[in-house]
Amino acid sequence: MEEILKTLPQHTCSWLKGRCTFYKYEGFWHFQNLLEGAILAQQTFKARSSDILLCSCPKSGTTWLKALAFAIVTRNQFDESSSPLLTTLPHLCIPSIENMIHEPMKENLPLVATHLPYATLPKSILASNCKIVYIYRNIKDVIVSYYHFMPKVSKLPVEDVSFEQVFDEVYQGISWGGPYWDHILGYWKASQERPGSVIFLKYEDMKRNARSNVTRLAEFLGYPFSAEEEKAGIVENIIKLCSFENLSNLEVNKSRNHHQNEPGFMENEYFFRKATDGDWKNYFTDEMKNKIDKLMDEKLSGTGLVLK
Repeated sequence: MEEILKTLPQHTCSWLKGRCTFYKYEGFWHFQNLLEGAILAQQTFKARSSDILLCSCPKSGTTWLKALAFAIVTRNQFDESSSPLLTTLPHLCIPSIENMIHEPMKENLPLVATHLPYATLPKSILASNCKIVYIYRNIKDVIVSYYHFMPKVSKLPVEDVSFEQVFDEVYQGISWGGPYWDHILGYWKASQERPGSVIFLKYEDMKRNARSNVTRLAEFLGYPFSAEEEKAGIVENIIKLCSFENLSNLEVNKSRNHHQNEPGFMENEYFFRKATDGDWKNYFTDEMKNKIDKLMDEKLSGTGLVLK
C-alpha cells in the first residue's frame, strides 16, 4: 500500500492548515485511510447479487439515504420505537465498502454503502448486477456543508477557514470524492447503460416530496409498501423516524465517536448540521454563484440533471 501511495498525486489543503492531505486515485481525491480501504475492497470484496449499494459523493444526503434505506428494509423486524436507528448512527447501521476491514458485511442485511466513484467500484459489484441507489444534491449546498464538515474532522474552528478558498478548490475539482460533477456523471452514465439497476434520487426533490420519493425508493429496493402499510401510516412513520429533527436530537448522535477504533476521528454530531436546501445563499457572492452555475451547465450538458 505504501508503494501505491508513493506513486499517486497528492494535495494538502492549505485552508485546513495542512491538516488534510488527499490522494488522487483513478481520477478522484480520497482520504488516505479510506483509499487504502477502497484498494483493499477492489481486491477482495465479493458482491452478492442481492446486495443493494447506496452511493453518494460526501455531503450530498448520505446520512438521510442510509437511514431511510435501513428503515425500509428492516421495517418487519423493527418499528419506529425499536429501530437500531434510535441508538446507532445511520453510518454504523450499514457497512461501508471503504471500511470493510472494520465493518464486515451483515448476513441478513442486503445494504452496503460507498462514497467511491463508479469506475473505482470493485469489479464484483459490476459483475453481480446488484441494485445501485445514487443521491445527488445542489453543488452550492454541498460546498457549504463541506465547508463546515472538514474543519471539524481536522479539529479546526470553522471561523479560521476561508470559504473562498474552499470554493476555489471544489471549483477546481479538488475535494473529498471530487470532482463532484465527475462523480455524478459516472453513475449517470451507468444508469443509461443499466436502466432498471441504477436509480437517481435528488436531495431537494426528496425534501419537497418525501412520501412519493420514499415510496419510489422502497419499490426500487424490492421492499414495496403494501396497501395495508400505507393505510396504517408506515410510510409517514419511517419519514418521521429518519427526519433530521428526530435523528439530530437523539443522544447517540450528539456525542459518541463515529469510528470507535479511531478515537476522535469523527463525532456523530458532525453528520447533523442543518439539512436544509438553499443555505448557500448565506455564503455565495453573485460571482461565485454565476461561476459555479456556468460550470455545472457545461459539465452536465445533455444529461437532464440539474444541480443549481
